[in-house]
Amino acid sequence: MHVLIATSGVLPPAPVADLTARLVGGDDRVSVVTVIEAPLDFLGVLEEEAWHPLEAEPVPDLESQQAAVRRYVEERGQRLAAPLVAALASRGIAADLICEEGADPAAVICKVADAVGADLLLMGATRQIFGSAWRSVSAGVTERARIPVLLVPHVEPSDERAEGAPKGSLDPTAN
Repeated sequence: MHVLIATSGVLPPAPVADLTARLVGGDDRVSVVTVIEAPLDFLGVLEEEAWHPLEAEPVPDLESQQAAVRRYVEERGQRLAAPLVAALASRGIAADLICEEGADPAAVICKVADAVGADLLLMGATRQIFGSAWRSVSAGVTERARIPVLLVPHVEPSDERAEGAPKGSLDPTAN
């Protein structure tokens, strides 16, 4: 099985890693995808040199606007996904990190799921995803995905629904 975890940095790393460890075995694969939008005005910022890569060696003449955007997306994506990737690694789960640029995260996530041959897509649901005027990424993915989508609800530490469950636990039956 290949599990694709979509995150924008808001998924609780430890509980998601625990859940993933329950889902995958030795031969299974895990990938983490994050989608970063680089707005058109960002290209102007690059030209003004207001943003610089975090790495010590600069991009020679920024090679092109596409290369600069790609580098920005990689750096920001790595920073957002780092806690989740580290939590997975601490449980012995190696995960490939995929950082993509796009204005429609739901479409990009579904495209990546198809491209990597994912069997299950795991992502968070931080707000009401259906029946509201606001269009959530989770709703867009569930409508478009060709594979099962497992939504992890956002659980506040003060949430009393799972009395006795450890903070951030995704298992309401956990003691």
